[in-house]
Amino acid sequence: MRFWINRTSTANLALMILLAGGVMLKAQEKIDVSGNWVLEVMTQAGGTTMPTVSIKQDGEKLTGHYSSQSLGEANVTGTIKGRQIEFAFNVEIQGFALHVIYSGTATPNMMSGKISLGELGDGTFTGKKQ
Repeated sequence: MRFWINRTSTANLALMILLAGGVMLKAQEKIDVSGNWVLEVMTQAGGTTMPTVSIKQDGEKLTGHYSSQSLGEANVTGTIKGRQIEFAFNVEIQGFALHVIYSGTATPNMMSGKISLGELGDGTFTGKKQ
């Protein structure tokens, strides 16, 4: 059986490919998370804290400052790729070094995901831009 494609079919196929590519590009739009954020963190131990983080974004690179009553102050580094966000910092609590990692998804005004507190356990977080 032979299959023939005429010019109209070829043009329609090309248009569908272009439109699909446009949808893919839109899904990969850059999200700007620069600004001041209030986070709500829930840990495995059942505690809830409300730290703040100020984020500056340069392309996919994130830098900023974290402030919390429980963890203190720290400089933050991280990345955002599409909607996937991750930022981390190191702190010392009562002589114990701790590497903290936030990872999840973000929109320009909200974020949520998981927090890793090293040997102290894990938790979840939500955040809203001020």
